[in-house]
Amino acid sequence: MTHTANGIADTANLSICDVALERAITRTHSLPGLVCMFGPSGFGKTVAAIYAANRHRAFYVQAKSVWSKKATLKAILFEMGIKPAYTIPEMLDQVAQELAQSGRPLMIDEMDHIVERNNVELIRDIYEASQAPILLIGEEQLPTKLKKWERFHGRVLAWVPAQPVTLDDARKLVSIYAPAINVTDDLLDMLVDLSAGSVRRIAVNLELINETAIAEGIDEASRDTWGRRELYTGEAPKRRL
Repeated sequence: MTHTANGIADTANLSICDVALERAITRTHSLPGLVCMFGPSGFGKTVAAIYAANRHRAFYVQAKSVWSKKATLKAILFEMGIKPAYTIPEMLDQVAQELAQSGRPLMIDEMDHIVERNNVELIRDIYEASQAPILLIGEEQLPTKLKKWERFHGRVLAWVPAQPVTLDDARKLVSIYAPAINVTDDLLDMLVDLSAGSVRRIAVNLELINETAIAEGIDEASRDTWGRRELYTGEAPKRRL
């Protein structure tokens, strides 16, 4: 039986992200409240983060490469439904006050952009002023990047690596991306091997298989029936001259 959570495949990283946020929420008060989930692009971190945010009523923002401190605070306040004050210190106080009073966590996706803009201390200020649980989501090298900010790095309760996609995950993705057919385990195994751990690549290939099966009237896709047809690997196709 394939399990989904609100239309999202219940992959391992969905549970990992949910548990990470839960750990920050239920921590002993004397322990730090920052948790960092990290991993390569395509591992499904953002989908997992949005699911966990909905479950725990977290304030969720996805950082952008152009965000200044002011833009970061305005985005968080917009998520909170609060009109921003005029100055950065006032906006910081607004964010911290809402987190402290509401008891709701904060989730910051694409944390690498915050790091690259040297705005890490802003997030630490939010945490120190509110003591709210904060989950940070970023790329594989995020923990290494954050070592530059020792006072921030030392306040992380847990470093949580996202896991590469598994055969079990692939089975759960079938009902969402290839609902019209039965996809056998030998073909799913091949997709996992080609994916380099990426949930996104599995999803793209399952949609491709599903569309091909519908067009050709196939009700089961196996390694044999798929044959030598191409699959998506993330690599650009070689030019044929």
